[in-house]
Amino acid sequence: MARHALVAVGGNALIRQGQRGTMAEQRENAAITAGCIVQLTAHIDAVALTHGNGPQVGAELLQGGLAAAEVSPEPLDVAVAQTQGAIGYVLAQALAAARSRAPVVPGVTQTVVDEHDPAFQQPTKPIGPFYSAEEAQWRA
Repeated sequence: MARHALVAVGGNALIRQGQRGTMAEQRENAAITAGCIVQLTAHIDAVALTHGNGPQVGAELLQGGLAAAEVSPEPLDVAVAQTQGAIGYVLAQALAAARSRAPVVPGVTQTVVDEHDPAFQQPTKPIGPFYSAEEAQWRA
């Protein structure tokens, strides 16, 4: 019987407290994370890996805001997709280096969120900077 596992990695696994989030830091942290995943799943036949991207999305939004005079900032959903792809790429490279016996295939997902969800009234995990209502509307 095949054994399967789902491993969830937080966005802070790639950008640790006190780090700037450089690509070199993220690659180093991804290698450490990949090594842990390989150990954890050594006797598992198939692994699905999911990851958070809050710190990365925040950085992407800040970069877009700082460059707004030169290029149009991306909306939140595009920034989320961009960081999903980048994290998937970095983790796939790290996992391939740590575990060559299995193919690694990253993917980008979409989630439909109910805009009337009461959780929007009390957000608990901000990403990026805080904006005025006008600024947020402009960026939507």
